[in-house]
Amino acid sequence: MSASQSTIAHTQIAAQAAADKFGTEMVALDLSEQAVLSEVFLIVTAANVRQVAAISDWVEEKLRLAGDKPLRREISEEWALLDYSDLVVHIQSKTLRSYYMLDRLWNDCPTIPLDIKEPSDVEEAVNG
Repeated sequence: MSASQSTIAHTQIAAQAAADKFGTEMVALDLSEQAVLSEVFLIVTAANVRQVAAISDWVEEKLRLAGDKPLRREISEEWALLDYSDLVVHIQSKTLRSYYMLDRLWNDCPTIPLDIKEPSDVEEAVNG
């Protein structure tokens, strides 16, 4: 059994929102076969601490517009975690991403292909 279509759709929305704010190295891991509570982890790298906050705010806004709100939201300077139950979004600085290596921890899980389009214009990406 793989992740539900609605969770995959919300993962695509979150990934595009992260890309709009210049998140990089995105990977979506399908955890549905594991004995965990969430179906998908979306892991995103942010270039700096201000970008962690900007990406998390934009992901939260885009998913709110899609009718979803996080059950839990934890944000520090270098790591934001948005928990939508079936989808958990991790936005990490480069340093924390390489230290915790969540993608390596869950490397036996299949990845979900992400359909990310480049922002059509830098001004649009910056100003939303």
